[in-house]
Amino acid sequence: MHAGTATATASVAAAALLAAGTFLLSNADAPVPDTTTAAAAATAAAGHTVPVTRADAAPAGAPLVISHRGASAYAPENTLAAVDRAHALGFDWVENDIQLTKDGVLVVIHDTGLKRTTDAEKVFPDRAPWAVKDFTAAEIARLDAGSWFGARYAGTRVPTLRQYLERIEHNHQSLLMEIKSPETYPGIERAALQVLDQEGWLDAGHVRDRLVIQSFGADSVRTVHKLRPDVITGFLGAPAVAELPAYAEFTDRINPEYTSVSGEYVAAVHALKGPHGKKLQVDTWTVNDAAHALRVTGYGVDGIITNAPDVVRAATGAREAAGGM
Repeated sequence: MHAGTATATASVAAAALLAAGTFLLSNADAPVPDTTTAAAAATAAAGHTVPVTRADAAPAGAPLVISHRGASAYAPENTLAAVDRAHALGFDWVENDIQLTKDGVLVVIHDTGLKRTTDAEKVFPDRAPWAVKDFTAAEIARLDAGSWFGARYAGTRVPTLRQYLERIEHNHQSLLMEIKSPETYPGIERAALQVLDQEGWLDAGHVRDRLVIQSFGADSVRTVHKLRPDVITGFLGAPAVAELPAYAEFTDRINPEYTSVSGEYVAAVHALKGPHGKKLQVDTWTVNDAAHALRVTGYGVDGIITNAPDVVRAATGAREAAGGM
């Protein structure tokens, strides 16, 4: 963890942020200017610097901050640059997305197509619709995954899962890993667990404190739990309250979009225990502004997944350190 001395309280920073208004749409993936963060801009206007809150000084019950696709407001999503930016900002938990290439290599990328975040259309003009599954790992390694975000990131590559794990291990970070579109990639759960195991991420320490595997596919989450019952899992979505007991049989976390969460729903999730005998928890996504961060914190969520982790931290005094979710 990278902690600094706070020169303004979280509440003052939050007020400054609210006065300045939100700086991101809550689900926007558009690049954000890299010259300063919204938190810095807002607090600078109030004559304060941005607090970097130590986990052990965070308010009781403050949610954990998870950097969505890395600190993706400030660096191209799902790249090593975004991981490093989260690290530099002082955040240990990062979220990513994994998919399988044509030759069975796991790569870290969100879209099932390469067009939005790489120059695949230029490099391979005759390969429309540029689906990840139709390209080999070597072909994807040729692509520029940074220029779309900003010139300073030209030449940034799509990392393999192995490369990604090596970097976050080097940074002493923790991972919320999403299995993307599992219906497109039969066997991706077993493949992912194999790579995690080979890279040392399925030992007791990582499994206990530093790894969660999630998916929108209930069957995919169920498969992970069946293959490795010790691994903590999350389901992306908001099942009906009546259906939650069934989910509690194979998942430890219910992770809904922030627009579908409420205090009542969080309480209903917390009332149940997951497969490891612990209270089900809630991580909500994707919250990028102070107002919504404060709102979902009031609902009692356990984690906030965000492109702009510093903004959420400044607003809520949230935790950022590793050490078990």
